[in-house]
Amino acid sequence: KPPAQRQAITQESLSTAQQQDLSMVMNLLNVKQHNARALLIHHRWKIDCIYDHLDRKGRDRMFREAGIVLQENINGKALPSRVVNCMVCFDEFSVGAVSIMECGHYFCNDCWTEHFKASVDSGKKQIRCMGVKCPVVCDEAVVQQLLAGKYPDAARRFDRFLLESYLENNESVKWCPSVPHCGRAIRVGAGERYTEVECPCGLGFCFACAAAAHSPCPCTMWDMWEVKCNGESETVNWILANTKSCPKCFKPIVKDGGCNLVTCKCGQHLCWKCGGATGFAHNWDSIDGHSCNRFVGEEKKKVDNAKRNLHRYTHYYDRFKIHGDSHKLEHDMLGPAIDERVKVLEALRDQSLIQDASWLTEAHRGLLQSRQVLSRSYVFAYYMFGDDDKVRTWPANRHSLPIAQGLFENYQEELESNVERLSKVLATEYGPVPDEDDVRRDKQNAMNLTKIVQTRCGEIYKCIQDELLPLLLDPMIIAAYRPRGPDKAKEFTA
Repeated sequence: KPPAQRQAITQESLSTAQQQDLSMVMNLLNVKQHNARALLIHHRWKIDCIYDHLDRKGRDRMFREAGIVLQENINGKALPSRVVNCMVCFDEFSVGAVSIMECGHYFCNDCWTEHFKASVDSGKKQIRCMGVKCPVVCDEAVVQQLLAGKYPDAARRFDRFLLESYLENNESVKWCPSVPHCGRAIRVGAGERYTEVECPCGLGFCFACAAAAHSPCPCTMWDMWEVKCNGESETVNWILANTKSCPKCFKPIVKDGGCNLVTCKCGQHLCWKCGGATGFAHNWDSIDGHSCNRFVGEEKKKVDNAKRNLHRYTHYYDRFKIHGDSHKLEHDMLGPAIDERVKVLEALRDQSLIQDASWLTEAHRGLLQSRQVLSRSYVFAYYMFGDDDKVRTWPANRHSLPIAQGLFENYQEELESNVERLSKVLATEYGPVPDEDDVRRDKQNAMNLTKIVQTRCGEIYKCIQDELLPLLLDPMIIAAYRPRGPDKAKEFTA
């Protein structure tokens, strides 16, 4: 189904956006604003959940579970007399110096004010009644009125907390992760957490994890890849595969030619084949008093595994980086060249059949998006078809993995081939007066190849989502494929 409109909310329009959801619930259930907010926070601002609970559980039970007591349900709410005792400080007060909440509990305004101040100081966005074990949320209007009189700074902080609750407790709204921050939050439709969006500032990101857009690779795999590429894991693997540790000072040693007797800078002699300490007496074939021809222990297995893992990582990383670098070149260098070519074609007045150059822009956009899909698909393949303990398949489904892997790799290979062909077509340059037949040929080829690479991208996404991810023990989801890239968010207007 088509996605709901993505909206970019600025700090200035945040209050209006929040008020829209509050007003919807207030009108639906005929409740005050603080009760509507308590209900929305309880359901993490999911209005569809409120509709569902209202239908399944009924109004009263839904309110009770959210700690909401409505005024019309309170019997004997009126204060008992014109002078009442506060059950916190035990002083007597006139009715005008006492506030009562919807639960029926009443205390003097001074005690309420100190309670509100302490709650705000501790960072609470929902302030509960002072009554013993009372879950009722205090009326926001009362909180703000009493705080404003004695603690105006706390009143302003409370207002800010209420606004922040719309972001912190809302699965449909997140701040744009741009650096420096652009000051916008992005709102998506209900139930659309796993999606990719583009802020008006130009940054595209995964809404689920706030990382740069990374589909068709799931968030969990992408996060592990970022740690792996930016961390020291592969450096350690290289050291393990290509060096020996000195048995005396434990520093790594690399050997570049020579016999199997190696001398460390600390003076220790060791055998390069097994890493064991030895004396110096030796010839080209053997070391006096030392033999390691029977060595078949865990250390050799560990080194062999490290070499295999390093070779496998290099295979996937090289392809990930090659396509990533190609995307950068096609964006930074081919992009401006395409723009110039569009201007040349649009300037032709006597060749109307080739004057429309929008196909160039569309094909270039398709090339960039497909190139990114191709690059990220190697990250997915690295974890999906490896033996990482964090990506496990159901034992009963392991026999299905080779078949799904073959299907995925076929799609990947076809996409790779056609992306290169499309890149070659778009790199074709025209002279000052383009030949009409050449332009028509390139247009037809570019349009056909753009459709092919978009189809292959869609097949890769479908294969991952329907064939491969269901085999995993821990469920993972990817964002839906968008041929034009992440959905663009529009500025929110009241």
